[in-house]
Order: sequence, then C-alpha cells, then structure tokens
Amino acid sequence: MSHFFADDGAKIHVKISGSGSPIVMLHGWTSSHQEWFPFQATLAEKHQVFRWDARGHGGHPLGKHTAPSAERMAKDLRNLLDHYELDQVTAVGHSMGALTLWQYIRDFGTNRLAKLCFIDQSPKLLTDESWEHGIYGHFDHHKAGELMHLLKNDFAEGVLKLTAFGLNERAKEKYLAGASGWERSRAALRAQPPEPLIDCWASLTAADYRDVLGKIDVPTMLVYGEESNFYRIETARYVASQIPNAVLHIYEGTDHSPHQWQRERFSRELMAFIVSGQPDHL
Repeated sequence: MSHFFADDGAKIHVKISGSGSPIVMLHGWTSSHQEWFPFQATLAEKHQVFRWDARGHGGHPLGKHTAPSAERMAKDLRNLLDHYELDQVTAVGHSMGALTLWQYIRDFGTNRLAKLCFIDQSPKLLTDESWEHGIYGHFDHHKAGELMHLLKNDFAEGVLKLTAFGLNERAKEKYLAGASGWERSRAALRAQPPEPLIDCWASLTAADYRDVLGKIDVPTMLVYGEESNFYRIETARYVASQIPNAVLHIYEGTDHSPHQWQRERFSRELMAFIVSGQPDHL
C-alpha cells in the first residue's frame, strides 16, 4: 500500500492500481479503502484507481496529527492530487466521501475534477424546522446529542444503532436478530480507535453543503438506495434538482450502500459515465 504525507505531516495510506485516467474513490465513515475492493479489478482495466484510507480510518494511528474533520479531509484530498500530480479526475464519494468532495469543491473548486459521482448522501445531515432532507427526515440537534452520548459510551453500538433504527426495516430486523453480518460489523468497529471517528462525526453533522450543489459545473452522477437506512427518495431528488444537469439513479431494493448491492450495474454505469458523461441505461 502506498502513502503520502498531508501538509500537516499525517501519513495517508492509498491503494493504487491500474493505469489510465484517474479515479479517486472516497469511502464512508468508519470504512476504509476496502469498501471499493469489489470494483477495483473492473475499473483498473482502463483507469488508474486511487483508494485511500481517510485519516483516522482504516486502523492507521492518527498520532498527534489533526483529527479527520470535513475541512481537513478536503485538504488531504488536495494533497493527494498534488502528490500524485492528478488532473481531470473522476471522483467518487460514498456517504462521508460525498461530504468530503462537497467540502473540497467549496474550498478548491472543480478545476481539477472532470466528473463526479455521489452515493447516498444529504448535503446537511441534521434536520430542523426548515430542512427535512437529512438523516431519517427527522434527526435534529437533540437526537444528534443523544447519539453522540452513545458513541462516547459504546462507539460500536452507537454506529450500529444509527444504521439499524432508521428507514430500512430489514436492517432493524437483522440487528435485533443478531445476524452474523451485524456481529462482524460490531467486531470491526470495536477494533478501531473511536476518538478520531467521533471527532469526524461531529464535523460531518455540523456541515451544510446546500450552497455548494449549485456551483458544481462538471458532469455528475448520483446513486441512491431506494431503501436507504438514512435518506428518503425526496432527498435524492432534492440533490438532483440542485446540481445542474445531474443524472440520478435510484437502485431498487438497496440500502445506504446501493453500489454494494448492485455491483455490476454500478461498475458498468460508472465506466460508461466516465467515457460519455452519461450513465449507461442498457
């Protein structure tokens, strides 16, 4: 696994494969570069694929370096592009990765980005009286505070409950049944240092990127799960309506990780989108 050093000295790990035009893939909160492993072989046939472990993620010690806020991870992305001398990049962001990209665009613009793909994310996670397109459609500051308390007391269980007790009934049923997949997730979460991930979550829930969406001036592909744990279809449609000429795909029967449930479709549509700026509908 390769690495580079961010401008504050933090060591950022990156898995690089293939050759051709660059794709940078940004994973979700508490995940790692392994999120993108199922797509690596297909994408690397025609592209050079960069899959990082965001700072504070992937089991890499953070040490005394800056915690993984949205702003810091956007700088890390800029540092990655600089270090590997990348331009005309296709950037793919799932969940936290989408927020990182929106922060990057706010801070640095789109001049080094050729195409964008955002997967199942809202530009503002917390809801209020004037905003219902965040988590669950009803996740306000009070509920955010309750979750933060739980994360500090039992990080793994807090993350699992955030996912389980949302909009996807199957997730709730499997969590309550103690399904093996949930047990594996619990073990993986307990193996990670919680402090930087909690700091990261606080930053993500404080962010609001609604003003960024209209400034995106490169071709954009949106992928949302029809049965997302966190977001209703109305959230997907809102994001699509705000980004000029964005193409929205709803993946039927899938949750917050629609790309994982329909891997062949996602790979095919992303590859076609990179070539033409329009996803393959075949």
